[in-house]
Amino acid sequence: MSKYLDKAKEIRAITEPHYNCAQSVIVPFAEEAGIDEETAMRMGANFGSGMRIASVCGSFTGGLMTLGLFGVDDPKVVVDFANRIKEKHEGYLDCKDLLRINHEKGLPKKPHCDEMVYDSVAIVEEILRERGKIS
Repeated sequence: MSKYLDKAKEIRAITEPHYNCAQSVIVPFAEEAGIDEETAMRMGANFGSGMRIASVCGSFTGGLMTLGLFGVDDPKVVVDFANRIKEKHEGYLDCKDLLRINHEKGLPKKPHCDEMVYDSVAIVEEILRERGKIS
């Protein structure tokens, strides 16, 4: 386990304040990216629940923001990140689709969203390590 994944698990267990999926991906990397947790929380505030409109999953957008904070903006890396998330989640990136499939399986929402966060954190960490952005 990594310190980033540990932090994500810690904050996903907190109910007040609630960390949405985007915030839950950004916050574990915030300090190392040179921003404080409050700024990370504000950055991700409107990206939970698929940008609050069941669009692109907050854990994915939080991952993109985190990569950007570290200067990783190569389109190939972004596509790779998207593909890696989709491979783990039946080809989908939209919150609406991800939650629908989860519901059809009769599974609860929170564990699914937690898994999305943990997958995003792990992949972002891997990408950042590969590029020498974190040690």
